[in-house]
Amino acid sequence: MSWLKAVQTLSERGEPGVLVTVAAVRGHAPREAGAKMVVGLRATWDTVGGGNLEATAVERARALLACGATTPELLTLRLTDRAPNEYGRQCCGGEVTLLLEPLKTVRPALAIFGVGHVGLELARILSRLEVELHLIDSRAAQLAPERLAPLQDSPARLHIHHAPIPEMVLADLPPGAHFVILTHDHAEDAALCDAALRRPDLGFIGLIGSRVKWARFREQLLSLGHTETDLARITTPVGLPALRGKTPAVIALGVAAQLQTVLEAAEPAPFVVAPQRTP
Repeated sequence: MSWLKAVQTLSERGEPGVLVTVAAVRGHAPREAGAKMVVGLRATWDTVGGGNLEATAVERARALLACGATTPELLTLRLTDRAPNEYGRQCCGGEVTLLLEPLKTVRPALAIFGVGHVGLELARILSRLEVELHLIDSRAAQLAPERLAPLQDSPARLHIHHAPIPEMVLADLPPGAHFVILTHDHAEDAALCDAALRRPDLGFIGLIGSRVKWARFREQLLSLGHTETDLARITTPVGLPALRGKTPAVIALGVAAQLQTVLEAAEPAPFVVAPQRTP
């Protein structure tokens, strides 16, 4: 598989990887500047020259994957018989600088349960982000292609779910997924809250509604065996409290802004580039 196909495959799978590029060559080297390879968690694709050069690049790339690095770094290696190495000698006589770039192939998952007036406005905003965006509704009409047409050709990858029992879709969301509950039916909302609290691996849980609604839900959820600690995982009313408008667009704006703060808080800290290694 070529490096380009590997990038596409990792992106489709949502798996992390590092693109390794020969950035500069001085003297003789196995590959020319511009040669590329991709390093995944368990496999590599294409080559930047083999031998100690490539093995060292793979080792460093996987170290970047292990710490969740997002910042590219340069790695310079000398290819002489006097250079220390770990994976065999390469005596080409040159020097190679590699650029290691962590790929943005893993996208956060966001889900909107209920694609009514507010849900659709929220989907319009979130579709502009590079996320896996799940839209779930028990009403097929809310997910009609013509209604969702404005979301097409957007940076987000759309996943459309018509689900008469929405909590069944919730069970299939990936670990760490963030979602908001905006359905038209309070019974659906309550069932989703119950199902969400039974999955400790989920991320942000937002619920639209009033204090009165939450007071009723709180009693129901406690009666089902959930604890106060469990209930604290649900943010309600969802959205920024400073925004007081009640139109669907304003509510969606506040919810989207809150979700963006959640996404930014979940991002790994910037990786400090290690000193260049010159074996």
